[in-house]
Amino acid sequence: MSCLSARTGRQRQRYEGNLRLVSGCIPYRWIKDSTDQTGETEEMIEVLMVSSPKRDDLVFPKGGWEDDETVTEAACREALEEAGVKGILREVPLGIWEFRSKSNLDLCCTEGGCKGYMFAMEVTEELHTWPEQNNRSRQWLNIKQAFSLSRYEWMCSALEEFLKVMEEERKLEKQDDDSIGCPSSLVADVSESQSMAPPKCYKRSSTMPHHSMNSKKNILSCAS
Repeated sequence: MSCLSARTGRQRQRYEGNLRLVSGCIPYRWIKDSTDQTGETEEMIEVLMVSSPKRDDLVFPKGGWEDDETVTEAACREALEEAGVKGILREVPLGIWEFRSKSNLDLCCTEGGCKGYMFAMEVTEELHTWPEQNNRSRQWLNIKQAFSLSRYEWMCSALEEFLKVMEEERKLEKQDDDSIGCPSSLVADVSESQSMAPPKCYKRSSTMPHHSMNSKKNILSCAS
C-alpha cells in the first residue's frame, strides 16, 4: 500500500468569486506502434484518463488548487493522487475552462461552478500504488478513444488544445532538425484540416534511434 495520502477537505481551497479554482493535466506518453516495410518505427501518442468514483465515465486528473501551492504544483499533485503518475509538466497551461460540476463528488463550490487550469504532462514514472487507487482506475487511450470517452465539452476542448501543443512542438523540433542537417527522410505528414471528427491517433516516425526526453524528435502524423 502506498505511504502517500491524498489531501482531503477544503480548508485551503482557492476561490475566485463563486468559482472554485481547479488544476489538472492531460498525462501523455509515446509508445511503439509498428515498423513499416521501410524500417521506420512509428510511435503513437496515448493519454491517461482515470475513472470517476461511483460514476461510469473517465476524466483527466484534476482537483482543487490550494493556497499553499502553485497552480502547477497542484496539477502535479492531482496527477500523483488520482492517477499515480509523475512526469514533466509544461508550465504554460493548455487553457482555462469554466464548467459546472455534474456530481457532488467533484467537490466544487455550492453552486457547482469551477474554473479549471489544465496542463500537459509527459509521464516519466507510473507508480504501482497511489493514494486514490481504491477509488480510481487508470486507462491509457489513443486520441480517438479519449475524444469518444470525454463526456464534457470542456474536456474535448482541452484535448484539442493539447493536440495543437503537440503539433507546435513538432514544428519547432523539425526546425531544429533542419538547422543541423537532419536527414530529409524524417518527414511529417500532418493533416491540415480541422474537421470536427477527431483523428484516430497521433504518431511520429523515425529511422533514427529513440533519443532521451530532452533531445527526441517528435515527428507527428495524423493516422488515416
